Amino acid sequence: MAGHSAPSVLGFALVGLAMSLIPAACAQESTVNFRHLRELTETIAFAGDSVDIVHVYSNYPDYQWFDAADAGVEGTACVDDAARAAVLYLRHYELEGDNRSLGEARRLLKFVLGMQTADGMFYNFVHRDHTINTTGRTSSKSFGWWAARATWALGTGYRVFLAVDPPFAAKLGEALDRCLPHVSALLQRDGEISTTDGYRIPHWLLYESGADATSELLLGLTEYASARNDRAILQMIQRLANGLMVMQDGSATQQPYGLHRSWETMWHMWGNSQTEFLADAGKRFHDSTMISSAKREAEGFYSRLLIDGFEKEFDVTRKDSVVRFEQIAYAVRPMAVGLIRLFEATKNRQYLIMAGLTASWLFGDNAAGVPMYDPTTGRGYDGVRDSTTINRNSGAESTIEALMTILEVQHTDGGSHYFNFKKQRIAHTEEWRSALYVNPNGEEVSVAINTRSGKLVVLENQESRAFQNTLR
Repeated sequence: MAGHSAPSVLGFALVGLAMSLIPAACAQESTVNFRHLRELTETIAFAGDSVDIVHVYSNYPDYQWFDAADAGVEGTACVDDAARAAVLYLRHYELEGDNRSLGEARRLLKFVLGMQTADGMFYNFVHRDHTINTTGRTSSKSFGWWAARATWALGTGYRVFLAVDPPFAAKLGEALDRCLPHVSALLQRDGEISTTDGYRIPHWLLYESGADATSELLLGLTEYASARNDRAILQMIQRLANGLMVMQDGSATQQPYGLHRSWETMWHMWGNSQTEFLADAGKRFHDSTMISSAKREAEGFYSRLLIDGFEKEFDVTRKDSVVRFEQIAYAVRPMAVGLIRLFEATKNRQYLIMAGLTASWLFGDNAAGVPMYDPTTGRGYDGVRDSTTINRNSGAESTIEALMTILEVQHTDGGSHYFNFKKQRIAHTEEWRSALYVNPNGEEVSVAINTRSGKLVVLENQESRAFQNTLR
């Protein structure tokens, strides 16, 4: 049977909750360029304050602002993008001490605050005249995807501003407290599990089994709980984390190789931040069960994505359901940053190398062989459409997610060294699945999974060459 038993109650420890800063140890000049993101940003009068919004789309070739209309008339800017941009700027402030980024995060957070309703839910879009879209399917008042991202920003903002502006942090905390009853409502179904084709589906996550959206909600709750040392919120995190881990299946040798499903029996690469959350929370709260779950996905499934190539989505119950394209930066960030968080939690360098190789997708190691981030303009391109074509539009989501990936990876001990590696060869033998990555200087990395034992190996240079010789 593909499912597994529900995880036991996690033992959270209320010690060491403050997140230490990652040392700025990148060996090269920063490739993070905020120019395009700032071109997408507009300061407006909104909800009685001066706030920043981020325009959703920016299209090739002139990269002017372009409104969203994927689901009818949506709007010009949204909580989704403002929230993730706020997290990016907050992390940039923490890692590089840039006060301009702190100010930009503050103005974006004020927009997020203005989009929250009195009952703790959120609208998503504003129209071009800066009125709120209250009726659109992707904007109406709810506690779902945009609320999850808002919570991520509010929780991160609360922790950061607590040290530099306690009154503003208090406003963010009050807004996040209004979200907590909705989290409690989810947990009223804690323990309810159904089964589809042998796969266990928990019903106490967002959208009943939305582990993807819930993972980003949990990123914010973890930040908030860390700053407040709040046992009640920790218990909420614990119970939601259990639900995420019910959605994990397989092992390094058994399909689907330890991946965390996104929703019901579907997996998709974008927004699947479970390993990022589990590794981070496991480190902060000293919980080995969470870290083990993150390792299981990294070693069994992320290794295969690095070896065989990224995928967009598939249904775990159908072998013929794999869709490879379109591939986007919002799929790369959860994997790359998840591996960074796992490296921080375990100090195992193989995860750092894997994170750098994942981020190399942005620098041309992708199916189209084209860079998806331009460091001279700061544009993150909107997607790899197929093996020969990319989408050269540069909207807010792709730009922010690209910048967040690069920022986090380059602020580790040597992660950016792997940005310019490219996959040269894939080999499948009776015992190994492996990929060889090489950079322009001739340095190489082998990523391989033993299909019998499930052992992951990440080897560099001489060790890599020796391993590759055994495959010939």
